Amino acid sequence: MSKILAIANQKGGVGKTTTAVNLAASLVATKRRVLLVDLDPQGNATMGSGIDKHDLELSLYDVLTGDSRTASAIQKAQPAGYDVLPGNGDLVAAEVELMELSRKESRLRDALGEVRPDYDYILIDCPPSLNMLTLNALVAAQGVLIPMQCEYYALEGLSALMQTIESLKESLNPKLEIEGLLRTMYDPRNSLTQDVSEQLKEYFGDKVYGTVIPRNVRLAEAPSHGLPALIYDKSSRGAVAYLALAGEMNRRNK
Repeated sequence: MSKILAIANQKGGVGKTTTAVNLAASLVATKRRVLLVDLDPQGNATMGSGIDKHDLELSLYDVLTGDSRTASAIQKAQPAGYDVLPGNGDLVAAEVELMELSRKESRLRDALGEVRPDYDYILIDCPPSLNMLTLNALVAAQGVLIPMQCEYYALEGLSALMQTIESLKESLNPKLEIEGLLRTMYDPRNSLTQDVSEQLKEYFGDKVYGTVIPRNVRLAEAPSHGLPALIYDKSSRGAVAYLALAGEMNRRNK
């Protein structure tokens, strides 16, 4: 049965979508079957996978509102080889409509249940806020992967996310755990980076991935080509780092 991971952090610009797309491609490279779910109305994970968010016959919106079966909305990200449940601006409307529907917090969990046996990993790219969409992701997931920059304000946002996870464990999803903390845009020459990194390891121990994701031009360029860095430039430092992360995750989830 697949591992469902929400890639979440309510602070924007920390590399959530970059992580979702590149980790999906890297896990496929290690022979895992992967579904990437784009739950962000910006649709960046969809576009970064080479799928036009403006030209979707069916999307995650249709799945959440019950107008489509999950399998019918899934597309293949070529040439990376993972599957995508695409999202776009329609998800803004979905958030409003969900408030009126039964099982509003569990719609995504129910939808993914239809296809879960087909995958080893299901990665959910969450919006940068704790709204009804993110709540659906956290109810559907077994683990939360938290990408974060090693800077002062990052720790502030992290404590709010931790409180949300704890309250959800008590009410809607007792199985939810922190899967891991991923240090992104990492610059080892920066003393604040080193300080925050040490604080994270002190507090979260082995939940902090050994792999760090460096600042890398290729990682930033790849989305404009609709490709993960592994396909765009497989020898780039960013691509190599996400491959290492995929290996680390596979070892943890044996």
